[in-house]
Amino acid sequence: MIRDNYEQLSREIGDQAVLIAVTKYHSVEDALTAYDAGIRHFGESRIEGFLEKREALPEDAEVHFIGTLQSRKVKDVIDHLNYVHSLDRASVAKKIEQYSSHTVKCFIQVNISGETTKHGLPPEEVPGFLEDMRAYSRVRIIGLMTMAPHTEDEAEISEVFEQLGILRDSLRERNSGNIQVEELSMGMSNDYHIALRHGATYIRIGSKLMGSR
Repeated sequence: MIRDNYEQLSREIGDQAVLIAVTKYHSVEDALTAYDAGIRHFGESRIEGFLEKREALPEDAEVHFIGTLQSRKVKDVIDHLNYVHSLDRASVAKKIEQYSSHTVKCFIQVNISGETTKHGLPPEEVPGFLEDMRAYSRVRIIGLMTMAPHTEDEAEISEVFEQLGILRDSLRERNSGNIQVEELSMGMSNDYHIALRHGATYIRIGSKLMGSR
């Protein structure tokens, strides 16, 4: 099933975006099945079970932390991560700088929709936050991430994804050193097709790829 799902998604995505298999509610065996199907990018948002999967997956698997990363937990996981998709606090960047033995690719999480239940910086705070990130040599900002609202209204979802792209474009002139705002992490199982239309370069797919938990 996972292999069939992956082949179908790969045809839809082509080479536009990196497909991240969200395995947070799935077993180590499921993650290894996904790897055997050809998947090389894996997304986790919970500390529990993460290290077990990282240890089981081959070395060339790229692991993305896609949930909220608490400052006090950074030291436990950062050396096992390739990407963090949820950077929105200087306290986390400080801990990455302190505890990581390698440069970590990071997306700034942006709360485009303005929902109080969502994490992320409001768009107007992103430029200043970017400048603050220049102080951390082990933090490499590669793009922006957002989550669309839970709604059936495709126009509303499209607006959120479009606004993230506009913000990314406005920030590119600041690119230098460890700040390279180029990528867009947006789109999940229910809205990835909309995200792709708006230029997503990383999409985070759970049930559509891995099946229901």
